[in-house]
Amino acid sequence: MFTGIIEETGIVTLVSPRGDGIDFAITAALVTRDLGIDNSIAVNGTCLTVTQKYKGRFLVHAVHETLTKTNLGALRTDMRVNLERAVSLQQRLGGHLVQGHVDCIGTVKKIEQLETSWLITIAFPKRYRKYLIPVGSIAVDGVSLTVARCAPSTFTVAIIPFTMDHTIFGSYAVGTQVNLEFDLVGKYIENLMKR
Repeated sequence: MFTGIIEETGIVTLVSPRGDGIDFAITAALVTRDLGIDNSIAVNGTCLTVTQKYKGRFLVHAVHETLTKTNLGALRTDMRVNLERAVSLQQRLGGHLVQGHVDCIGTVKKIEQLETSWLITIAFPKRYRKYLIPVGSIAVDGVSLTVARCAPSTFTVAIIPFTMDHTIFGSYAVGTQVNLEFDLVGKYIENLMKR
């Protein structure tokens, strides 16, 4: 379980296909301090398992199923990624409950720079619209955000300067593909109502 509060951005240093999956090596200063082999880590909001660890660097493997549902297959060396270690029970839950189980890929449609913030509009498959509400929660590349506006197949989020400076959002352009995880609570309620 994660909170959607990004701890740092790391740098992809290796992209190595293995079978129908990909091994990634990522360098990072903060998260590697107490990260262990078999620990979960969110990479751009995708929960992965640490398979190897070295000083300042760790390896993860993304299987075919993960690659079909996320933007991880587009990662290349020297790209920055959002990183968050799994939450512990001693931490404050500053964002919202994020599983690291990406629902779909969205596409950045518009970036509007305001005086002290940015509005980013993201398109997504219409079938997921039922999980969005105004001022509800969404995770974009693992970042816990509040939905500012909803439309049938797009939503808009407001980004503060701190988030822009401490995540990969500064590298976004129109057309960038992003990982989306919709609010966990809505999905459980829907499942319960169906039964």
